Amino acid sequence: MLTRELGRSGLEVSAIGLGCMGISAAYGTPLSREDGVTLIRDAVDRGVTFFDTAEVYGPFVNEEVVGEALRPVRDRVVIATKFGFDIDQQTRENRGITSRPERIRQAVDGSLRRLGIETIDLLYQHRVDPNVPIEDVAGTVRDLVSEGKVRHFGMSEPGIQTLRRAHAIQPVAAVQNEYSLWWREPETGGMLDVCDDLGIGFVPYSPLGRGFLTGAITDAAQLGEGDFRKTSPRFAPEAIDKNLAFVDLLKQVAGEKGATPAQVALAWLLAQRPFVVPIPGTTKLRRLEENIAAASIELTDADLREINEGAAKIEPEGDRYGAAQQAMVGREAPIKEEA
Repeated sequence: MLTRELGRSGLEVSAIGLGCMGISAAYGTPLSREDGVTLIRDAVDRGVTFFDTAEVYGPFVNEEVVGEALRPVRDRVVIATKFGFDIDQQTRENRGITSRPERIRQAVDGSLRRLGIETIDLLYQHRVDPNVPIEDVAGTVRDLVSEGKVRHFGMSEPGIQTLRRAHAIQPVAAVQNEYSLWWREPETGGMLDVCDDLGIGFVPYSPLGRGFLTGAITDAAQLGEGDFRKTSPRFAPEAIDKNLAFVDLLKQVAGEKGATPAQVALAWLLAQRPFVVPIPGTTKLRRLEENIAAASIELTDADLREINEGAAKIEPEGDRYGAAQQAMVGREAPIKEEA
């Protein structure tokens, strides 16, 4: 597996990582703990060194699975996790967003315990807290770095000015935002340019459009009970019908390259910037191997032109999130008042 550096952070990871959320949450029936551990170890055996989890996935369960899987190979992998929600430690109820400094510390201690590690390689703020100045958040992470509990700081779906303010306090190694051929806001909204300017890596989550760009989903009826995609306007029946144009485009290029639509979608992302590291998730070994193989696919300038020109003619149908979830992305933190 080829490797990439996340911006100018010095943090080197496999060119394609593994998003572990779906092993335990969000997409219907989760894998058993044993099967989840096996899949993650299969990824390590195939060269993946970058693994993404969060305390809210489960909650807590995903970190436990990731920790068990990676403990024997701790010195060979980079583990990323996230804080940012107020989760009751007994009932596991998610009571909403919070990045109060004391809660950050509680979350980090819990993540370290569940993962069974001494230091978190990359700690993301999962969503910006509109009630806590980012200076307090970044300052707390800076202290955790000094204490040896965290190596690098990351942010997920921040507003651009909030990212700049955070980076001034504690350098941000990576931004994790949704990014794929059918969700290109990181380009149009300027986030990729800001990351380029500041030397920050960019980690696309849902790089395969939550599975849609693989071509495996052609009907909303395929989504089972407990699958959060049922709440996404982009997966409404009429939206799926129109958005299949993206899959048709990828199939066309894939046929020319002897690849799959998923591989072309991932290769396209890798071609956007040298510091882009997608983290597709899966629960299937064959999909894992398919995704990993995308790192070796080289798209020519002509290939990229064909994809970009084709995509420019397609208008994505439906928002990526419902209103409540969408309200949590791209948010700016309040300005810290002088004492």
